[in-house]
Amino acid sequence: MKYSLLITLLFLAASCKGISQEKEANTTEVTAQAAEKDFPIQKTEAEWKKQLTDAEFYVLRKAATENPFTSPLLENKEAGVYVCAGCETPVFKSEHKFDSGTGWPSFDREIEGNVAYDVDYKIGYKRTEEHCANCGGHLGHVFEDGPSETTGLRHCINGVALKFVPNK
Repeated sequence: MKYSLLITLLFLAASCKGISQEKEANTTEVTAQAAEKDFPIQKTEAEWKKQLTDAEFYVLRKAATENPFTSPLLENKEAGVYVCAGCETPVFKSEHKFDSGTGWPSFDREIEGNVAYDVDYKIGYKRTEEHCANCGGHLGHVFEDGPSETTGLRHCINGVALKFVPNK
C-alpha cells in the first residue's frame, strides 16, 4: 500500500503543469505586440497578407524561420543593398555580407538606425531578435560569433525577409 501511494504521488508531481515558461512566453508576446505599435509603418494583418507572399508573411509578420540553404540570396555576391521585403527599408550592405556556413544570409553589421532589436526566449534561451525599424518585420537574430576581425557579430537573416537591390 505504501508503494502504491508513493508511486501515485510521484506520478502526480511529475504530471503537474508548470507555468514559469508560460509567463516568459506571454511576456515575450506582449513585448513583441507592444513593439509593433511603435513602428512608423502600420498595416493590418489583411493588408500585410495581400502585399506579401505566404513565406514573406510568416517570416516578417509571424517571426517564422525559413529553412536553411533555401534562399537564393545566400549565394548572392553582387554589390548592392539588401532591403526589407515588407517596406524596402535598406537594412544591410553587400560589403558586410559573409559566408557563415549556417545556411542563412549573414552580415557583420546592419545599416545603423534601420534595424531594431528585441529579446526573445522562443526556444528556451535568450536571443536578440532583429526587426526592420520601419515596419517591424522580423528579419532574424544577431549572435556574437561573427568575424573577429570586424565586429564579431553575425546577423543571421532570413533571406525571404530581404530583397536585393544591385548597385547601378
